Amino acid sequence: MDTGGMCTVERRGRVHLITITGAGEHRLGLPLISALRSAVAAARSSPGAGALVLAAEGKYFSNGFDQAWARTVPLHLQMSMSEGFRGLLADLLALPMPTVAAVTGHAAAAGCALALAHDSVVMRGSRGFLYMSEVDAGIKIVDYFGEVLRQKVPDAATRRDMVLAGSKMTAAEAVRLGVVDAAADGDVEEVVAAAVSAAEGLAARGWDGEVVAEIRKAMWPAVWGKVKDYGAAARPRIHLARFTV
Repeated sequence: MDTGGMCTVERRGRVHLITITGAGEHRLGLPLISALRSAVAAARSSPGAGALVLAAEGKYFSNGFDQAWARTVPLHLQMSMSEGFRGLLADLLALPMPTVAAVTGHAAAAGCALALAHDSVVMRGSRGFLYMSEVDAGIKIVDYFGEVLRQKVPDAATRRDMVLAGSKMTAAEAVRLGVVDAAADGDVEEVVAAAVSAAEGLAARGWDGEVVAEIRKAMWPAVWGKVKDYGAAARPRIHLARFTV
């Protein structure tokens, strides 16, 4: 597994814990997206793993795509960043185990979408917000982000304010509005511990992982439909089709 030093992977009981490392903004450029996809793939093949938690060090969970890099490269490389992120969401939706995001700091734009793409979200109570920054940044929202928000933000007025007004949502607000599952007090490690505890409880249920994955896809069919052709599981089917036409 090659994560390029951008994230760490460890086991805590039956929980596969991925932590984005460093004190920066954890911008989702190609290197970090690739590292996260490798770490998620490792969870799939990890013997005895029953749940996954994604966390981050520092002030940010993730501040979205690496737009500074994207402005300096050709369009096809910009597209590869977006397509890689579609693949990461597909990998999470197809993962045969429950997933929990430990939102340890600010989660903006693609970082917000990444957090909400998990089955459950535990958010740090004392710091951080969910923020869809595209309207403030003058960037069009991509279609699959819209589907994630439609599925994961139940109230239409809240979705409108997040997307069209750039409202920043605290943990207390997110819990009240049903966007995240819990707010955890304390520092980063305490938030991670709360997320791992929640994940361990899910792992203890002993569910069939493939059934979990298929139910997840059926629950969020619009999201799955937008990302499924970019996931790791799709690659063998695409390759096979090429030789059976």
